[in-house]
Amino acid sequence: MDPRRGCWESSSEDVTRPLLPVNDEGIGPATRARSCPGLAALLANKYLAVASGPVACALICALVDLGGHRDARNMLGVLAWVFLWWITDAVPLAVASMAPLFLFPAFGIASADDVAKAYMDDVISLVLGSFILALAIEHYSIHRRLALNITALFCGDPVKPHLLLLGICGTTMFISMWIHNTPCTVMMMPVATGILQRLPRDELEGGRGSDARQVQRFSKAVVLGVVYASAVGGMATLTGTGVNIILVGMWSTYFPEQDPITFSSWMSFGFPMSLVLFLALWATLCFMYCSKDTGRALSAYLDRSHLRRELSLLGPMAFAEKMVLAVFGGLIVLWMTRSLTDDIPGWSVLFDGKVGDGTIMMATLLFIIPSGKNDGEKLMDWNKCRKLQWNIVLLLGAGFAIADGFKASGLTDILSEGLGFLRGAPALAIAPVACVFSGVITEFTSDDATATLVLPLLAELGRSIGVHPLLLMVPGAIGAQLSYLLPTGSPGNVVGFSTGYITIKDMVVTGTPLKIVGVAALTILLPTLGSYKIGYRNLRTLSLYVLYLECDSWEEEQAS
Repeated sequence: MDPRRGCWESSSEDVTRPLLPVNDEGIGPATRARSCPGLAALLANKYLAVASGPVACALICALVDLGGHRDARNMLGVLAWVFLWWITDAVPLAVASMAPLFLFPAFGIASADDVAKAYMDDVISLVLGSFILALAIEHYSIHRRLALNITALFCGDPVKPHLLLLGICGTTMFISMWIHNTPCTVMMMPVATGILQRLPRDELEGGRGSDARQVQRFSKAVVLGVVYASAVGGMATLTGTGVNIILVGMWSTYFPEQDPITFSSWMSFGFPMSLVLFLALWATLCFMYCSKDTGRALSAYLDRSHLRRELSLLGPMAFAEKMVLAVFGGLIVLWMTRSLTDDIPGWSVLFDGKVGDGTIMMATLLFIIPSGKNDGEKLMDWNKCRKLQWNIVLLLGAGFAIADGFKASGLTDILSEGLGFLRGAPALAIAPVACVFSGVITEFTSDDATATLVLPLLAELGRSIGVHPLLLMVPGAIGAQLSYLLPTGSPGNVVGFSTGYITIKDMVVTGTPLKIVGVAALTILLPTLGSYKIGYRNLRTLSLYVLYLECDSWEEEQAS
């Protein structure tokens, strides 16, 4: 499987091949087709998977009784239809994500215009801009130059495997902070495997000799490091992963009267969380895959001079690369300074607060600034944007449409009543449970789909038990990103798994401690960052937490 093609086209298409070997000895395709041609045709064309969505929807609409709430029942059926198509890969991810466009009007949940508006808003503009910038970085090999520079800096002479891992993982995390973690993994994996290609892989597969085993273990660490560092880095900013974008969109949908979650406000919480997980990742990789003999084994095949030689082949930085970096840097500065503090409002005050993070379309400059190569050639043209991840854009739009559907159909009110028995439960005890709940689901479906399903439920749970909904929505979003155990958890996992360097066992053994650290770090950081004035605006101080926890209900607090 071509990992680059799989991730840029559809996250659900990436996981169609078997994850475990299948014993087909003596049973060829022709034999199976002759023995049961009808079943073979059904499986080959995914007719059963296609039918599962409409059948589930029909059963829910026919059998489920929500106390006469017809629209809420229909919404539940549509949700089952869309979610089954997502997890079974019955149709391409983008097509399944467009299903609400015709299902919502058909079932009377919302008008066609209202549904369509969910597919293009400020958040979607933010994602599109970051995707275009990521394509520009990839086109001019800026990620490769950065990776080789940092890796050569950390490699050591002789080779120091612990520092080399730090350089590779640190570079991946930094890039993933500013672009979506899936394209980051796609861009960085060739850089990592390019380094590993210097190692005698054919000999390693036999596992003969101590040096061969050491190099084999280090190769696993490099691939796992890129996969997990990309996921960890994406957690730090809004543009790093679709889950954070979904959280922002659903928060503004359910609670439009509250302060929005901005780029800078999320980063003030997400970056410390990401940093804790990164340190845990580096420590885990060093402890499990590096020993005192690893450096000696690697020195025979890899040293700093090799990396510098490869870097020299790239030549000096061209004008186009400098311009892309300038646009990239300017975008980061504008994101970070749009909204600062209550006393220092940021540059958005110049526009009466009507601009958002998606308004900063610095990517437009890439189609205006000349590349300096040929007359009339710009840094980017639309032909270079053919690999835009429209499947992710449509998935985000479907998530926002579902959030609107929950609210418009009255399903949120029914869920709120059903969760009333949890009133009085300690909110800070439920938060890690919400993280674990979301973290389990995300191992079997994409992190974006998990967030789309779980976050509306947690928003209603927060209102039901009388606490600030972000106390549960944020753990749900973080848990959806802790997809470390199986290749099916995210497209980035599939990219690493498809290299052949790692197995499912490697992912489970390495990902389990990271998942535990993630839940523990969230439990500690979520209620404490505010008291140090690091947390975001919606959770300003620890005293604000206490205020929300002491309120009889979230609705009463809003009214007051």
